[in-house]
Amino acid sequence: MQADRFDRATPPVAPTSPGLSVDEQGRGTFAVAAPRARAVDLCIRQGAAERRQRLRHFDGGLRWDHVTGMVPGTEYGLRVDGPWDPARGLFSSPHKLLLDPWARGISHSSPLLSSFFPFEVDSMLDRVGEQHELSRTDSADSAVWSVVVSDAFDWQDDLRPLVDWDATVLYELHVKGFTRLQEDLPHEQRGTYAGLGHPAVTGYLRSLGVTTVELLPIHAAMDEPHLTRLGLTNYWGYSTLSYFAPDPSLATTAAQQAGAQAVLDEVKTMVRNLHAAGLEVVLDVVYNHTAEGGADGPSLSLRGLDNLEYYWTDGGIFQDVTGTGGTLDPRSVHVMDLILSSLRYWVTEVHVDGFRFDLAATLGRDDRGFRPDHPLLRAIATDPVLRTVKLIAEPWDVGTGGWQTGSFPVPFAEWNDAFRDDVRSFWLADRGHRARTGETGVGGVRDLATRLAGSSDLFSAQDPPELPEGRSLRSPWASINYVTAHDGFTLRDLTVYETKRNEANGEDNRDGTSNNRSYHHGHEGEVDPAQEGAAEIEAARRRSARSLLATLLLASGTPMLTAGDEFGRTQRGNNNAYCQDNEISWIDWRLDARATALRETVVELLRLRGEHPQLRSPHFLRPADPAALDAGQIAWFGADGEEMDHRSWMDPSRHLLTMLRPAVHGREGAEHLLVILSSEEGPTTVRLPRAPWPQGTARVLLDTAAERPGDRSLTPIVDGSLEVAGGSVVVLGLPARGPQEPVQTLS
Repeated sequence: MQADRFDRATPPVAPTSPGLSVDEQGRGTFAVAAPRARAVDLCIRQGAAERRQRLRHFDGGLRWDHVTGMVPGTEYGLRVDGPWDPARGLFSSPHKLLLDPWARGISHSSPLLSSFFPFEVDSMLDRVGEQHELSRTDSADSAVWSVVVSDAFDWQDDLRPLVDWDATVLYELHVKGFTRLQEDLPHEQRGTYAGLGHPAVTGYLRSLGVTTVELLPIHAAMDEPHLTRLGLTNYWGYSTLSYFAPDPSLATTAAQQAGAQAVLDEVKTMVRNLHAAGLEVVLDVVYNHTAEGGADGPSLSLRGLDNLEYYWTDGGIFQDVTGTGGTLDPRSVHVMDLILSSLRYWVTEVHVDGFRFDLAATLGRDDRGFRPDHPLLRAIATDPVLRTVKLIAEPWDVGTGGWQTGSFPVPFAEWNDAFRDDVRSFWLADRGHRARTGETGVGGVRDLATRLAGSSDLFSAQDPPELPEGRSLRSPWASINYVTAHDGFTLRDLTVYETKRNEANGEDNRDGTSNNRSYHHGHEGEVDPAQEGAAEIEAARRRSARSLLATLLLASGTPMLTAGDEFGRTQRGNNNAYCQDNEISWIDWRLDARATALRETVVELLRLRGEHPQLRSPHFLRPADPAALDAGQIAWFGADGEEMDHRSWMDPSRHLLTMLRPAVHGREGAEHLLVILSSEEGPTTVRLPRAPWPQGTARVLLDTAAERPGDRSLTPIVDGSLEVAGGSVVVLGLPARGPQEPVQTLS
């Protein structure tokens, strides 16, 4: 009777969403969204043969049918018979075996091959002729096949760490690059999911003090044509092939040979091990474009199914707001369904703790431009599964009106590029300009203060005017503060290079930004230790690096570190190393004494951040009232110890700022914090604030003029004053006195 039920010509219930839904015997339904297709065949791989099953039914844009025998390990693909008219954006071809967009496993990682293109291409993957001529080369033998996998996995009572946003410290890393040269790992696990979950790695991350790893894309990916022509690969992975399947190339060789199930299980084991170490896992996801690119790209999946449904076109012309040649169409209900289902899958089945959305402004676009209330953004923000995890937007794309920092709806956090730019300018670019020109009136402290205080100028800008004064719909944690990321100079290179060195990328150094806001401290590139003045240059560079890190980790908001910056890794001046799957991008774990000292500074800064809750305020800060200080307040002072006034804020010749962050009331051992930041060239005498501001015996908690965080002897406090070295940050702790305690004299 059951067999008869699956063979009916008109089944009673149609699937409501795409994908494969089967029981343990492999019986159920398969559906795919292809509204413009004339016919779709499900192709089952049986050895060297291919068995085709026509999907007989059509409902709501879905082609579907009942299936049998779709057990784990089964390889399958799709063939589409539909319109071929590239000028109108129609690329259907039954000669191309397509990947199921909802497949949770793939057969293997593959380079980009000429057989994947629906039109004729030459050996360099360039289109042959003026028009797109249909390719009749069958791609089945070389194609990446979809693979059925099981969701069964021994999670061993896995629990998500559930780190509160105000306690979160993000650490951005690449699965392969982070562990490829890590000698504490078994050789076969280096550069893999298994390696990232190894105790040697999780122990390192825990000892550093970060809470959340943000992984560059691990969705299955494929290289772009121009990289294939250059003999390079998309190392970063921002060229997605599948939104459900993990990339096999990041798994161990044994898992790749065992197949898609073993690869998926290795990913889940990595997540389970990171959770066991108390670390959250956030995935960088690319829902704005795919590996199919624009009009001259391959037909791997969505393009061959229904190009006009999945990609944003106008009269057959691809709309490109991503810089890749094409854009997924967030207006399409089938694109929305694909994105939402992919996100839910990674949370429910792989147990990840959040997502960072690449070029997220694209996801909020319609015909009028970006909309914070876009249906897709609303769906993500209100989904009962997704609202339980961290959501982080890269709030821009390259289209008109693409810069949208501060515009995303609650509960999104956002990368804050203004923090990056203003902090770099204060510590590096402005100092470099003053050093070259002798001008003193370049810089100022106003923008730095805004970023230290949580960037309320950006993140409360969308608040309705009816909100009570001092209230906001958003919190400082919505600002993802960063000085470096995967894209751009490393922290070390910010202090060593003012000019990018991207020749290895094969584009004659034209790629990558030229707006680095860096400062080489008087010498471009690495300096020969035997060169006169080399020691002074290197000392200044290390001091700047420590001060940048201190600013990042003491600011209000959510800090993000880039892997390796804590010990000064370099990419040799390459600020766009997306295609460098080699020692340029891989982290070198051979640490000398100076690298170790820098890492110790980061550990100390994160300890200070953790021990002083006023640095993690859940609300935007209010001007301090010396008669009733609390941890939600902030005050600013100049080198003379006087409060900053309007004229001081507008003075571009000021390069020193003192920030007061009052203690939390009633907390045992609580301290007020004074943070002094000086980008002056030389030492400056700083007077600490006088009464009625907090008084008492101050202690030096950190001085970035010191190579190691434990060396505080450089900062004696005499008669309420101290000398602050140029280019440094000093953190002081003052005892929080009770209301009845007398004011003491600072010494």
